[in-house]
Amino acid sequence: MLNERIICAGFGGQGVMLMGQLISYAGMLEGKEVSWLPSYGPEMRGGTANCSVMVSERPIGSPVITDNATVAIVLNLPSLDKFEKDIVAGGNLIINSSLIEKKASRTDITAYYVPANEIAVELGNPRVANMIMLGAYLELSKIVTTESVMTALKKIFGESKAHLMAINEEAMKRGAEAVSA
Repeated sequence: MLNERIICAGFGGQGVMLMGQLISYAGMLEGKEVSWLPSYGPEMRGGTANCSVMVSERPIGSPVITDNATVAIVLNLPSLDKFEKDIVAGGNLIINSSLIEKKASRTDITAYYVPANEIAVELGNPRVANMIMLGAYLELSKIVTTESVMTALKKIFGESKAHLMAINEEAMKRGAEAVSA
């Protein structure tokens, strides 16, 4: 039974909200039940930002994830410190090891360390670190297809940013490779 509860978290400007929107939108395209609930800190760019995403086969009663996330995708240290405790035993924690040197403290979850910023720089665009993290998550969960995410991205970006589609697709591919090696 599909019932994924995802926390995406980082600083404002890291593309955390976009990750959540893409998972939700792709889930909708695939006929799944979805919810996306954003949460911003006092300032958006540079402040804290996170979103809760649910993807399920059944209707979702509440979009709130308190201490029962099946996965947390964290892009900065404050997010790791805040959300690691909210993952259920047996859940996954995906850490941007480019910005977080600290290791997961829990032994009842599986932690994956993805050097998202380094990979983004290798690709020539430091702004795609979020897409690398998204690709890692998709590889681990198979919750939605990369094709659905790309369709969602095209809708969100529009024609004015169509030139960024290829790098974002490559970023997701590299993220998947980072956790499958």
